Amino acid sequence: MEGKAEAVTMKPNNDELLSKQIMRQEAAATEKQEIQMQCDNTMKPNDDELLSKQRMKQEAVATEKEGIQMRCDDTITDQEMNKIELMRALVEKQDPSSKEVDDYSLRRFLRARDLDIEKSAAMFLKYLKWRQSFVQKGSISVSEIPNEIAQNKMFMQGEDKQGCPIAVVFGGRHIQNKLGGVEEFKRFIVFALDKLCARTSPGREKFTIIGDLQNFGYCNSDIRAYLAALSIVQV
Repeated sequence: MEGKAEAVTMKPNNDELLSKQIMRQEAAATEKQEIQMQCDNTMKPNDDELLSKQRMKQEAVATEKEGIQMRCDDTITDQEMNKIELMRALVEKQDPSSKEVDDYSLRRFLRARDLDIEKSAAMFLKYLKWRQSFVQKGSISVSEIPNEIAQNKMFMQGEDKQGCPIAVVFGGRHIQNKLGGVEEFKRFIVFALDKLCARTSPGREKFTIIGDLQNFGYCNSDIRAYLAALSIVQV
């Protein structure tokens, strides 16, 4: 009896088919999820970005409020105005040139002496006398401080958040002035302060000086110059 060969076809069972189908579905779901995440990241800022923007808005509002408060503080009060008028009458009798001084300048001296008219007037007249003797032309020119200017150690910048002018001083560039001496350095200080005051808005009494001490060493230490600068600031 002859046997017949039967063709055998290999077919995957149901478990294999189900497993492959599940894998395809999971791969498709993963791909879809990744695409959705990319779209979300592209179209919506993350929490850090939202927080950063919120903080920037808050800082902007705070800065604006602070600026408004500063402007209010710059206004001369009725009490100050009465004191200024009395002080002006007192100083003009002793020095007629004080007529050219504005009310804000007189208020600065009044505030320095707790609105005491006599003490403020005495302080102002002392300053005026010093100014007339030291700055005879009314201002210091660049030609009077060539050695100090050549050191490139002080620069005027913008304004701080309160609107006060800024100056940057590079201490590492200061070298004792052996040609012009301390007197030229004093003129340089007056020159710099005048520049700052000229850039100050009416009513403002402050400015900001930033000191950069990079490369500052023993050769830059100049006690005589520092004392001279301090004496001018205290006038």
